[in-house]
Amino acid sequence: MLKAATLSLAVLAAAIGTASAAMPADEPIQPIAAPKVKDANLVELGKKLYFDTRLSKSGFISCNSCHNLSMGGTDNLKTSIGHNWQKGPINAPTVLNSSMNLAQFWDGRAKDLKAQAGGPIANPGEMAFTHELAVDVLSSIPGYVADFKKAFGSDKVTIDGVTKAIAAFEETLVTPNSRFDKWLKGDAKALSADELAGYQLFKESGCTACHNGAAVGGNSFQKMGVVEAYKATSPAEGRVGVTKDEADRFNFKVPTLRNVELTYPYFHDGEAATLKQAVETMGRVQLGKAFTDVENAKIVAFLKTLTGDQPSFKMPILPPSSDSTPRPTPFDK
Repeated sequence: MLKAATLSLAVLAAAIGTASAAMPADEPIQPIAAPKVKDANLVELGKKLYFDTRLSKSGFISCNSCHNLSMGGTDNLKTSIGHNWQKGPINAPTVLNSSMNLAQFWDGRAKDLKAQAGGPIANPGEMAFTHELAVDVLSSIPGYVADFKKAFGSDKVTIDGVTKAIAAFEETLVTPNSRFDKWLKGDAKALSADELAGYQLFKESGCTACHNGAAVGGNSFQKMGVVEAYKATSPAEGRVGVTKDEADRFNFKVPTLRNVELTYPYFHDGEAATLKQAVETMGRVQLGKAFTDVENAKIVAFLKTLTGDQPSFKMPILPPSSDSTPRPTPFDK
């Protein structure tokens, strides 16, 4: 009888494994495809600009300062620190997989990565430069003039070219090959029993209504505090600042959950320090659900399976400044 029971369990396990392998086709989440570089010269230029602090007034801040590619594409601060140590009003979202977003910034005020790239350069609370000065600095650096010639066929440096190049580089910052993606592609052994249970809870609780698609989010705007009002510590009021429609107050872009274990703290105000706290808060204010500690732990276990391959590339060698390059004073107001 024991032998028969063991055989039955083996058959059941095989059946579950087969079902798990077949199931992903109908899942609300899709795997991420590896990045494809369309224009290597443009991407290489964008990579240099992304890491170049000379695009800031102080000469100390680059795109990578707030969207650090060694830290999940963010800075792990509640709100970022900008020019003259100014504390920003909102949490820096990850740049990883940001090309999959329906728009950029928490309030969606930039339609795409190119539109987003120019914002921080001229924002007085961030890089605090101007587009005109940024172009002047880059134009005075022979190496950049040559790079623009390679990328655009013209040695004229423009802010349009700057933002287009940065966006092209950011489009390559995707993170495929997570353990969850492997499961989606049919590897039934890629996830543990608790991780699978966490995913089932994630779906059954309604989380996938907003966190779906390849990025597991980023494709809609939703109100923060559907069931219970959310007491934010940030002055940001969401989409209403863009649309001027009162119905959009406290509506924010749903963040991607890809690599979420790396992108703490969470929410637009960075108020949730841990995934456990984030899951508890989301269950309460968005779903009206109180997860038990066991349920919470299983959902967190699932969320950690969304960490994919981090961007891998050689750090760029930035073109040296010429003697005539304008040099900003580090703490000049």
